[in-house]
Amino acid sequence: MFSIIPKHTALSLFKRNISQNFVNVINIRNNPLWWIYKESSIRYFYYNTNISSLEYFRFNNADARTYSVVPNTSFISIKDESRELMAVWPDIVRDLTDAGRHLDIPDVTKWLMKVLQYNVPCGGKNRALTVVEAYKSLSPPDQITEENLRLTRILGWCTELLQAFLLMVDDIQDHSEMRRNQPCWYLYNDIGLTAINDALMLEMCIYQLLKKHFKTKECYVNLLEQFLSVSLKTEMGQCLDLLSTNFGKKPNLDLFTMDRYNSIVKYKTGYYTFVLPATAAMSFAGITDPEMYRQAKTILLEMGHLFQVKDDYLDCYGSIEDIGKSGTDIAEGKCSWLIVVALQRATPEQKKILEECYGQSDIEKVNRVKQLYQELGISNTYAIYEEETYNLLHTHIQQISRGLPHDLFLKLLNRTCRKIGRKD
Repeated sequence: MFSIIPKHTALSLFKRNISQNFVNVINIRNNPLWWIYKESSIRYFYYNTNISSLEYFRFNNADARTYSVVPNTSFISIKDESRELMAVWPDIVRDLTDAGRHLDIPDVTKWLMKVLQYNVPCGGKNRALTVVEAYKSLSPPDQITEENLRLTRILGWCTELLQAFLLMVDDIQDHSEMRRNQPCWYLYNDIGLTAINDALMLEMCIYQLLKKHFKTKECYVNLLEQFLSVSLKTEMGQCLDLLSTNFGKKPNLDLFTMDRYNSIVKYKTGYYTFVLPATAAMSFAGITDPEMYRQAKTILLEMGHLFQVKDDYLDCYGSIEDIGKSGTDIAEGKCSWLIVVALQRATPEQKKILEECYGQSDIEKVNRVKQLYQELGISNTYAIYEEETYNLLHTHIQQISRGLPHDLFLKLLNRTCRKIGRKD
């Protein structure tokens, strides 16, 4: 951390336009990873960051640029890479079902194939795409071979298996009905709680693939530790989310603080959606510098926060066609960004309405909460927050050092956190 810095340093490092709107709404974003907005006694803006001014200059002058990795130019479009991932998918299914065949339990093998096909390949594959993009950006050209790209795509499918496992359990706990424009797995053909065991099988499939394809690689232990660590963090985040909703009973809105919300997002979403895909690719690319991992994690968790706030917004204001499911955060009493900001702004009378209506499935009460959001200007506040956060993330990416390619993080930001809000 650094505090007051000289005028010429402050201007060269942080010269940017800060709107008054951002100053007005900064209280909605109380996060220790965030650049904390302040004004010094000599009336120059500065930010507390995790990158010191000396380190910034060390890695952003002409001499230090030799440390940077030259981005690989052999990128293909996201659409084409998605096709490449799907071309590997039959091999993934075969690898995983072969293990069952060796155990002489053909019924289970057939069932596992059905579980895999229904739950894994039908999403946007954002995590798998991040793995591939990161590996291509971070690896020297001579390491980007067809075999290594194939292994990278297999690693990407491991992150998609983790996503499918987590969503399957989450849908059961939240009593969700739709996922990716189709019935949730536990509701499909009355599968019910059998889906819990199916989710556990998907989780174990991750380690089956890692063992089969990476056991002889130097990164194998690191990959195992990364997947295990992120799985634990995500499940703890899910637990905090469930505790906040009071396990489906009437939620205690006094617990719905921005600090609590930030913790839920960090652990339930940020690590497995953003940190794991990038750091797994870094491990496979042979990167061992702890500072590179630290800087990557910092910016990736910030992206994860914006991504989840956007998801909360779409749950209320998006259509089923847009998000592939019906919005249920209000009825389920979720600790979402919208309710936290609403509670910060509500009058005592408005808080009474939220206490009465939030967490209730009655459509009239859900609509009353949405009406209150409108009265409080939550949609406009989101649009301001989204624009300012996006711009600050863009600036922070430009300050990344230690050989991490800016282009990789800018592409990830544009692909996963594109702006959707509209200011009044």
